[in-house]
Amino acid sequence: MAEPWILIIVLCIVTFLSRLIGVEMMSGRVLNPTLRLYFNFVPIAIMVALIVDQIFITNHGSSYISLPILGGAIAAVLMIKVTRSFLPTVVIGILVGLAIRYWLHL
Repeated sequence: MAEPWILIIVLCIVTFLSRLIGVEMMSGRVLNPTLRLYFNFVPIAIMVALIVDQIFITNHGSSYISLPILGGAIAAVLMIKVTRSFLPTVVIGILVGLAIRYWLHL
């Protein structure tokens, strides 16, 4: 039972060290504006990839759309456009996804 915990601890240490080394290497350097623009879009691209992966589900070669996650994502997009605030957006997206799941009995 200790093996998963050892793996988690090793992965935590490796992740921490890789980020620390990256910060140390990049500190004090002036980035090219094109490279800076590229790095600004990396978090957005990662979030989109994670959300799209959750919306489209594959099962035995067939693809399905998860309606609760799609509904929550649409509600979150609309909410962020209206409020420009992160916390209400997350709360509304979760509540809409849970409501759709409850009404569809999934």
